[in-house]
Amino acid sequence: MEAFSKIAIAFEQGGSWMWAILAMQVVAIAIVVERFFSLYFKRKVTELNFASEFENLIRRGELNEAINLARKSQSVHPLAKAVETGIHSAMNLGGKEEIQGKMDEVLLAENSKIEQRTAFLPMLANVGTLTGLLGTIVGMIKSFAAVTYANPMEKATLLSAGISEAMNTTAYGLIMAIPTLVLYAVLANRATQLSEDLNQAALKVFNWLSYAYEPVPARVARQNQTKKKQGTKVDEATVNA
Repeated sequence: MEAFSKIAIAFEQGGSWMWAILAMQVVAIAIVVERFFSLYFKRKVTELNFASEFENLIRRGELNEAINLARKSQSVHPLAKAVETGIHSAMNLGGKEEIQGKMDEVLLAENSKIEQRTAFLPMLANVGTLTGLLGTIVGMIKSFAAVTYANPMEKATLLSAGISEAMNTTAYGLIMAIPTLVLYAVLANRATQLSEDLNQAALKVFNWLSYAYEPVPARVARQNQTKKKQGTKVDEATVNA
């Protein structure tokens, strides 16, 4: 109870700027809680292991089975949707560029989900610090005004109130900003791990698809070259005979 009474006194002495900092702190806490749940509980660094489940299916040409596996796993693995999109492109013989383009569309959306709202944390920390400094300046202005214009009997009280407002807002701004920046670094590191895991897994699947399946023009050209070589060999054999 004593701690709460001290906090209440500090808020009263800090003035309206304390409430502004508190509002930013509440928003920062809400973002941190939501991001921790999303990045640490809903998502795991398992996409590379998940991608390996598609290798044999793709190499054997069992693409329908691979699509079924991807569809079943979309609620758990963000890679699954990109894999399904890439396999559909491969089955349509779109070539490497089409497979990569379709998969990149999905990966951009998934990476944006990983990184969303985290960038607000350093902004809130900086604004909280600046708000504390603004409260400091306002408090010092009140203190100088008390020394200059106030009744001599009231100078000490007004001077003390101005200094209290200045110190309390500065302290609270830093108390709000420092943990926010630390938690931002933790969340940003986690987001980087998840993005790298997702992108590396998608690259593996893309390589399996792009090397296993050629676009129609490439296949036709290769077949024509083979026919020409066979025709040349037949002509040479006829001449030699």
